[in-house]
Amino acid sequence: MAKAKVTMEVGNDGVAVITFVNPPVNALAIQIFAGLKEKWNEAAMRNDVKAIVLTGYGGRFSGGFDINVFEKVHKTDDVSLLPDVSVDLVTNIMEDGKKPAVAAVEGLCLGGGLELALGCHARIAAPRTQLGLPELSLGVLPGSGGTQRLPRLIGLSKAIDMMMTSKPIMSEEGEKLGLIDAVVPSKELLKVARQWALDIAERRKPWMRSLHRTDKIGSLSEAHEVLKLARKQVKQTARNMPQHLACLDVIEEGIVHGGYNGVLKEAKVFEDLVLSDTSRGLVHVFFAQRATSKVPNVTDIGLKPRPVKKVAIIGGGLMGSGIATSLVLSNIFVIIKEINPEYLQKGIKTVEANIRGLVARKKLQQDKANKAFSMVKGVLDYSEFKDVDMVIEAVIENVPLKQQIFIDIEKVCPPHCILASNTSTIDLNVIGQKMSSQDRVIGAHFFSPAHVMPLLEIIRTTKTSAQAILNLMAVGKTIKKVPVVVGNCTGFAVNRTFFPYAQSAQFLANLGVDVFRIDAQIISFGLPIGPFQLQDLAGYGVATATQKEYSSAFPDRIFKSPLLDLLIKSGRNGKNNGKGYYIYKKGEKARPDPSVLPIIEESRRLTNIMPGGKPISITDQEIVEMILFPVVNEACRVLDEGIVVRASDLDVASVLGMSFPSYRGGIVFWGDTVGAGHIYKSLRKWSELYGNFFKPSKFLEERAAKGIPLSAPAATSSASRSRM
Repeated sequence: MAKAKVTMEVGNDGVAVITFVNPPVNALAIQIFAGLKEKWNEAAMRNDVKAIVLTGYGGRFSGGFDINVFEKVHKTDDVSLLPDVSVDLVTNIMEDGKKPAVAAVEGLCLGGGLELALGCHARIAAPRTQLGLPELSLGVLPGSGGTQRLPRLIGLSKAIDMMMTSKPIMSEEGEKLGLIDAVVPSKELLKVARQWALDIAERRKPWMRSLHRTDKIGSLSEAHEVLKLARKQVKQTARNMPQHLACLDVIEEGIVHGGYNGVLKEAKVFEDLVLSDTSRGLVHVFFAQRATSKVPNVTDIGLKPRPVKKVAIIGGGLMGSGIATSLVLSNIFVIIKEINPEYLQKGIKTVEANIRGLVARKKLQQDKANKAFSMVKGVLDYSEFKDVDMVIEAVIENVPLKQQIFIDIEKVCPPHCILASNTSTIDLNVIGQKMSSQDRVIGAHFFSPAHVMPLLEIIRTTKTSAQAILNLMAVGKTIKKVPVVVGNCTGFAVNRTFFPYAQSAQFLANLGVDVFRIDAQIISFGLPIGPFQLQDLAGYGVATATQKEYSSAFPDRIFKSPLLDLLIKSGRNGKNNGKGYYIYKKGEKARPDPSVLPIIEESRRLTNIMPGGKPISITDQEIVEMILFPVVNEACRVLDEGIVVRASDLDVASVLGMSFPSYRGGIVFWGDTVGAGHIYKSLRKWSELYGNFFKPSKFLEERAAKGIPLSAPAATSSASRSRM
């Protein structure tokens, strides 16, 4: 890999072209900043240099600050590792330097890269260059003057929108807004930038210092109104995250007290935020997601994935049609097989509706939608399975049915074909036990809705070939999912880890805690909905079926609540029929249904676990802990049994599959943030009060006793060897 460096070439025209080199995206490593400072000072001193052009190597300006530095800061708690870029380099040396500088940007100009460009006196861009400040998505804020210069160039509202959403814009829009001075063809970029820099030096074009501009800010009262509205929105959309409000405070500082004061405050707040739990969590998830693509004995043994061009899906229900949508949108031909014409028509129509929905929301162009429509075909038998590269079974959770399907497809599919099941709980060894080619059997567990949720949980048995795993990982990436490879057991990694989640909620409800208060506290913690509304949305049939699987797999730690059966007997089925814990009406927000309370009371009477027959007294924090500590406890068992390659895989899976808040770093990372000791003591106390459901796992007990993080690699046990 090329070493990060900065080069400078001075032309006969008197323009010094300073280029940073750190492929593939010219990440701004610490040595890049040191090199920039050195070259800029040299250019300033040289008599043969009239002006400067700043650019990036290889058709990309810069993807931003090197995030590896954040990771080092998090490990050491040492903010002095962060370079002094904002005041020393961008403001004093670049913007206030004696020679004009023009940024020539192309491809990517993000984060610290855009902030360097903002410190120049003009910006020339190639077409379709991405411009953005995505720092808030990593728990920090733009730390090199971006909070001050961007509003001064494009206006306060648009600048706030770009920073709060972390979404980039294209250079064409940047030109309209005033962020970019000119968009020119890539081959003319340097030529135009050089001339522009000379024109500034010779006073033919204005010498603009962004930090000194005020014309786009508006009056103080207008600015206060914009900031007030932004704060209100942030409190709704970014609860529990400090960086959004901190960023708005820093922007306001610069508007009220001047850009330079804003830059000083920005630098201080940046350092505080880097050390926050939020930044630690988000940076952890960023690196953890990258690590999922490395699977020992699969991705490191020289195999190449086989192209998958045609996929058959058995079952066109909600999951099957969602999976089909994902595949056709990525140019993979799909055959949907159903048992009768009515079901088949419904499945095809659902795929078409999914695609039309994306067009309506402007997430897909019509011509691409038309192509996707043509990539799906419906069949009622196996005659067209002879040339498929993969089959995904997506029928109901019924063991004999799935076994028969796998016997049938083994006979009709070509020898290279991957035979995958979308089961969410059933052990794959059971599904494939009557087949001869078990090396092709694999789990492809999508999460609902399959064309929206980003996780693909890939389940390997002890017999699944490395080639089949690699092929499915490649398909996952093609359809823009994050594939996480896990071992085989009931519920696999994600659903197994989270099976205590709904049960803890039922436990609390039967201890007398208000179900709507439980949901509210879980939402307040950061999940999109609470456990009871989740049960309503999934449907009670799913909950009953999975409960049966877990009861037989983990009988020692199951809480059997009669509540679900009572709800079904009373004619409720959640959102499916509009009545569950909540009332569902089309076009209206779900609202709590008070008529469910007598049913909950009946469940409490039957379980009879309330101490002295009275509801327990519990704090909001204890509600969250009693719901989520059993989940961490099960995660410990999953780690101990070697179901996942590494703890961070479970973190990624919990964030992408269960919508666990990314700013908390995932389920294991959050467990470490809270501390194994506190989790162990709490579970032990509850297990003494309420029984085995809360009993701490051996893994958790050992980690708590020795003070070892839950995420530290587990010792290789016979269990872990058998699973992965």
